[in-house]
Amino acid sequence: MTAPSPPEILRLAAFSDGPDGGNPAGVVVADALPPRDEMQRIAAEVGYSETVFAAPEGEGWRVRYHSPEAEVAFCGHATIALGSVLAERQGEGTFPLDLAAGRITVEATRAGGITRATLTSPPTRSAAADPDLLRAALALFALTPADLDPALPPALAHAGNDHLVLALDSRATLARMTYDLAEGARLMQAHGLTTIDLLWAETPRRFHSRNAFAIGGVLEDPATGAAAAALGGYLRDIGWPHGGAIDIIQGEDMGAKSLLRAEIGETPGEGIRVSGTTRIIAA
Repeated sequence: MTAPSPPEILRLAAFSDGPDGGNPAGVVVADALPPRDEMQRIAAEVGYSETVFAAPEGEGWRVRYHSPEAEVAFCGHATIALGSVLAERQGEGTFPLDLAAGRITVEATRAGGITRATLTSPPTRSAAADPDLLRAALALFALTPADLDPALPPALAHAGNDHLVLALDSRATLARMTYDLAEGARLMQAHGLTTIDLLWAETPRRFHSRNAFAIGGVLEDPATGAAAAALGGYLRDIGWPHGGAIDIIQGEDMGAKSLLRAEIGETPGEGIRVSGTTRIIAA
């Protein structure tokens, strides 16, 4: 009996800055999803912060995400990468995706050789950060309460998974971000966090972000669509003057500048539309 061929693994960077930057993701599109342990093995072998696996199901796609360490309920940049691949294979359109975290959509358009994809996140919610979690997070990053922006109180924000949002008082403070990876992983595991989102508001509609993803074995993500969606929901909840959309610059301090746009509707809790362009990474 002939052994089945190994799945094709595509590599794309999502939320790219033209031909540069963005967050690399592995993309596997197959007739059926591989077994969970096989998906985990492939994700570890690829080595990116996430690899997305998709298989046709009904009128949409069944989708799962794996970091090198574990399965992840939702990943924004890998969803953007998947949307780009589906548009390449099936043409522009909107693709329903069934995730472990619920059903979402990703749509993609192509113009001038550039593919732009837009996901609509799972429903959002937010709440003030637990004081014990906040104290532990500040200690992890060697920050003090004086380093925080009082206009954006620390919060737990959710859009498919949980993110701790810490808004800082200056770009210089954000640039100094450092922490111990093992300690960060323990903290995030204890509190069920997917990332810790450190950010600085340049203007009400323009943010700079650094995203710690220690629980996935990654010190920092250059672009995090799930955190962008969670941030958008949080800003809506607190009445921030976002004007309907924000732009997020991420990855600058690690040499992989990434550009994310989050469109924020008026209805509390509804999904946030997060968009960006993609570029192909040579195998």
